[in-house]
Amino acid sequence: MYRGRGCLNMKRTYLALTGLLLACTALPATLPPSSLPLAQAEGLFDSRPVAATSFAILARPVGNDDWNLLVLEQLRRRPICWQQRPDGLVDPSLNRFDFTGICSRYLDSNGYSLRINRDDLAGSWRLRLVQRGATLYLQASSVASPTELVVGRAEVSRRDRDGFVALQLDPGWELQRRSFRNQALSHIYFANDTSLPQLIAQAAGELLTPPPAPLAPPLAPLLARRSSLSRNWRQGTSSNNSTSGGGSDELGPLLAEPGRTIALQVIPFKE
Repeated sequence: MYRGRGCLNMKRTYLALTGLLLACTALPATLPPSSLPLAQAEGLFDSRPVAATSFAILARPVGNDDWNLLVLEQLRRRPICWQQRPDGLVDPSLNRFDFTGICSRYLDSNGYSLRINRDDLAGSWRLRLVQRGATLYLQASSVASPTELVVGRAEVSRRDRDGFVALQLDPGWELQRRSFRNQALSHIYFANDTSLPQLIAQAAGELLTPPPAPLAPPLAPLLARRSSLSRNWRQGTSSNNSTSGGGSDELGPLLAEPGRTIALQVIPFKE
């Protein structure tokens, strides 16, 4: 992704980070929190927004039913790093040319991680793809939580080893770039500004909420049926009114309250 001086600066940055982490680890446990480096107290990394149109979040088919997550970034306008196919899948066109300095790939947890409410959760939460039916879910999971967070999803129209599936992030989620001391790093966050407990509560609530009860039938069709039944009854039994004691209202049982006894009119049989 980076060349020349940029690459050298990147290496120096990670060397500085490594030295800082080792220094923090070597500090005695008895030191008060105020003596810890400011970077550790506030979190080593920050983040900055990215242009969403320059990124593609893709699921690559592996074997018969597995998926791998990867993120592609378009660094220059041409050549195109990926293209939409007519069948809805994505063609990773960067595989057909030398994409150095043109495209960037983020293939695993070294290239992307989770960031929630400005907290870097790379060490405790992991991202994975799970397919249920025709829907492919991008989920975040942790051994510390029984509830998984849905980060994004996609509908799988067909499976093609050369065709990738484009994922759409759920509301509230976005891509951000990791930074350190205002310097952009080659690492992408799946970020959400909502607190982690709130996201877990929302996800657990969606799983536990029962489906809504079926709505009662609308009254208008019943009234229309009542009018039709009454009209047909009057036309078919007008000659028997004196014997039967008048027409019958067949809508009564339809509109009766549950548990209420309905008195049905008996019509004598007449040859």
